[in-house]
Amino acid sequence: MNGLKSLNARRLSVAGFSFLFAYILSFQFEGQVLYSLLDLRGADASSYILAAIIAHFIGIFTCGLSVRSQATAKSMMLGGMSVCLATAVPFFFTPSALWMGGLIVGGYFSGCAVAAWGYFLKVFTPKNERIKSCADVLIYSNLIMIVVNVVAMNRSPLIGLGLSMLCLVIGMTFIWKLPVESENEQNKILKNKTRGGVKNPLLLLCLFVFIITINSGLMYQVINPAFEHLTGLVSWYWAVPYIVALAIMRNLPTKVKRSRILYIGMAMIMGAFISFMLLGRNPSDYLIVDTLMLGACGIFDLFWWSILGEMLDYTDNPAQPFGIGLSANVFGVLCGGVLGMAVTSIELPGAEVAVIALTVVWVTLVMLPPLNRQLVLLLKNHAYLAAYDNMSQSQQTDIIRQIKTLDPLTVREQEVLQLILSGKSNREIAGALFISESTVKTHARNIFSKYDVGSRAELISSLLKNQIGE
Repeated sequence: MNGLKSLNARRLSVAGFSFLFAYILSFQFEGQVLYSLLDLRGADASSYILAAIIAHFIGIFTCGLSVRSQATAKSMMLGGMSVCLATAVPFFFTPSALWMGGLIVGGYFSGCAVAAWGYFLKVFTPKNERIKSCADVLIYSNLIMIVVNVVAMNRSPLIGLGLSMLCLVIGMTFIWKLPVESENEQNKILKNKTRGGVKNPLLLLCLFVFIITINSGLMYQVINPAFEHLTGLVSWYWAVPYIVALAIMRNLPTKVKRSRILYIGMAMIMGAFISFMLLGRNPSDYLIVDTLMLGACGIFDLFWWSILGEMLDYTDNPAQPFGIGLSANVFGVLCGGVLGMAVTSIELPGAEVAVIALTVVWVTLVMLPPLNRQLVLLLKNHAYLAAYDNMSQSQQTDIIRQIKTLDPLTVREQEVLQLILSGKSNREIAGALFISESTVKTHARNIFSKYDVGSRAELISSLLKNQIGE
């Protein structure tokens, strides 16, 4: 794919996904259009919201099972958006079973469409630019959402619903124009550096995202209701700090370690809950609380979206890790929301609610540093292993010979080392060499001792870190 064609495809991809995501944010996923419609019709919001989030979670999580090529990813996005369009129509009329059914079906297919976009993020955006593509879709979708929210909350929920459906139509138009590479070209792009998968980094990232986003779900149920009387201000300012934080993160110099900014985000969340506890419920108080909270959310979201983007290089099915990673966010919001509902249902005073929320934040703060260190280490080691796997046999042998050991490796230890550097687990090494797993562990300990390292991660880093141009 030439440079100009790739750039145009990237723009189409970002535009199409931005409009899809704007629809989800404004209507389906705790959107203000949906809240306004439910309030207009006097319907109970909690059951509808819960059903939509659960369906969306299932769609995002399972999409990778059925989408296995760029062509099917495009079909899934177009088909999913068409279903969402159809299931939104009943909301123009009085509440019926079609409302609940529409949210469940539409939620599932919107989740599938979101996960399928992982293919286009990988194919059309270079790895070092994915943080910018992720920032762009989050910024554009939230700007569009603000416009829809202002109309729905200040003019008419039905007009807001029409605008959110228009977003789907525009998004489908952009996705329809996306090129689909030939099967041979897809294989070159999608099956590059796939050995070993991203299972361990992905599981750790999911834990990381889940812990962080519990705070987002808690925020919806604790902070938002306290300022619901400020309809005009909330309708447009709600996402502004989020967008500003994304823009700042997007344009940071590459030498800046974005992981360190996580701690600024944690401090901002703590400041938001403390401010919520100490301040009143006036517009100025809302500006302080929302700025701190949504600014932190922007920092966190772009951080883990960009990590998901990096992971796509190590899988031949981008929809799977992209969907599973995003599903951790949805699950965190869901659990935080349930926690918030439980807290508010027992009608505790605002100060006590804020204390409970702060406790969750403190637990998150304690867990973030070790999680972040392990995640960075896993991703680096995976990159080292992928680079090693693409080398010739002679290059692999030269790497091992370049590093001096305290004592020479035995023939069997050399065999075990080669398999370790191929990304094999102890069980897989045992099967390959027809020895027991305990014997493999003994050989591994001897290898660690001779290289003067304490773990497999240190060994991989010591041998391979200079081979991939850091």
